[in-house]
Formats: sequence, structure tokens, C-alpha cells
Amino acid sequence: MTATELTTPQSSPPAKTRRERPRVMGAGKQLHAGPLTYVVLTVFALVSLAPLVWTAIAASRTDRRLAETPPPLWFGGNLFKNMERAWEEGGLGTAMFNTIFVAGMITISTVLFATLAGFAFAKLRFRFSGLLLMLTIGTMMIPPQLAVVPLYLWMADLGWSNQLQTVILPTLCTAFGTFFMRQYLLQALPTELIEAARVDGASSLRVVWHVVFPAARPAMAVLGLLTFVFAWNDFLWPIIALNQENPTVQVALNSLGTGYVPDQAVIMAGALLGTLPLLIAFLLFGKQIVGGIMQGAVKG
Repeated sequence: MTATELTTPQSSPPAKTRRERPRVMGAGKQLHAGPLTYVVLTVFALVSLAPLVWTAIAASRTDRRLAETPPPLWFGGNLFKNMERAWEEGGLGTAMFNTIFVAGMITISTVLFATLAGFAFAKLRFRFSGLLLMLTIGTMMIPPQLAVVPLYLWMADLGWSNQLQTVILPTLCTAFGTFFMRQYLLQALPTELIEAARVDGASSLRVVWHVVFPAARPAMAVLGLLTFVFAWNDFLWPIIALNQENPTVQVALNSLGTGYVPDQAVIMAGALLGTLPLLIAFLLFGKQIVGGIMQGAVKG
């Protein structure tokens, strides 16, 4: 051993300055779908789109061609002509405006009132809360057909026959929406967060606006979408409460099927026109709705 080796201190291994994180099996890897997944999704997509595609094909043909065998399997050249006839004969201009107004009012009121009621049932303690919740859920078991006659008599006594508020008032809030928001807020809204807001001096209105609504936003988006679709497609009560002078889309489409020999191509064109606003809404807001659903799933 030389003198240099004796005088030079041996370098010690560097100290660990940070704690090493354990490696998790599969962490950071992205899952990839196999060929079977694409096949299954393609089949489901084709089956789901088949009724819409057939409606568009039938709307582009003539009534005589639809009656032939085999039926047409591709588009014809009468689509815009049949749409124009359906628009004029069914009064779809007024019906579209009425339905957008009715569905919008029902959606806003249902989301607002169901969120408030769901928050009350989920986080507030008051007398007979369990009984009231059971009564609310119990109303979902009553067939809506049983309420048609007394509801119509009530609206007639108010003098609201053939007016849009007749369709809006009975569905300002739903038992399903209340139960849906209650179940969501039970998990997504911590009680400690409400208590912290109370300690900071927040009033009940401030707690609802700054705590409850932000936490319930994903579920509100889903409930709003379901409510809007239901209100747009509702047929039973509007066909009883309204007439052809002040119709919704479904009532207007019903008038296209009257007559000695209904024109099936025109009926299909009207059905396609009545479906287009929902398709546009899904295309415009589908990403935000799905993002809200995923955000709520991650928080939950």
C-alpha cells in the first residue's frame, strides 16, 4: 500500500437525499383495447344507429317506394322535399319553439329543486326526514296514467287548458331527480366541508351556492341531460293538455299520422326533424357532459 493510498480518504457512498418511491406494477402504463373490443363496440354502434339511419332513408323516399318489397336500403332524393312538407303540414316551427321552451324550463327547475331537495335529504337533519324520503320514493311507484284525469281537471279549474304552463307545472321537480341527487351528494359532499363553511360564517344560501352546487355539478349535468331528453320526448300528457294550435313536437308529429292514407315518408321526415335538435345538443355538449360524469366518478 502506497503513501498516497494511506493519505487519500476513501469516498463514501452518497447519502440518499430523498425517499425512493416504491415502483408499482403497471404504473404509468396505458391500457390498450384489443381487436375484440373494437368488434363489439362497432356492432353496438351499428345496432344503435340502425333506427336513425332507416328513418333518414325512409324520409328520403316516396310513400309508394316504402310500400314495395324489398324496402329501400339506400337514400333517395326526396329528403328535403319531405322535410318541407312535414314542417308546413305539422306546424313544426311553432312546435319546435314550444318544445325548446317547455323542455328548458322543466330542465332548469328540475335540476335546481332536485339538487336542493337532495341536499336536504342527504346532509340536513330534520324531523320526519326518513318518512318524507320514503313518500317521495313511493310516488315513483304510481303509474302516471292514474294521475291524468285529476291533473287535467285541476289544470282546467285553473283555466290553463291548451297553455304551455299546463305541461311545465306538473314536472317542475321529480322524485327520481331528488333521489338521484340525494344519493350522489351522500358520497360526493363531505359533511366536514359544510361544517367548515358554517364555522367561517357562511349563511345557508352561501353554503348552497359555493359548496353544494360546485360539488353537485357533475350529477346536475347528467340529471339535466336526462330531464331534457324526457321532456322533449314526452307524449302522453302534452297530447291531452295541448292541441294543434299550440303544440309541442310530439303533438305536431301526431298530426302527420292522421288522415285516410298517411304518408309514411312525410311522417319519417317529421320524426327526423324532431330528432335533430337532440342530436345537435349531444354533439355540442356531449364532451362537457361526459367530462362532468368522469369528474364526479374520480371525486367519488
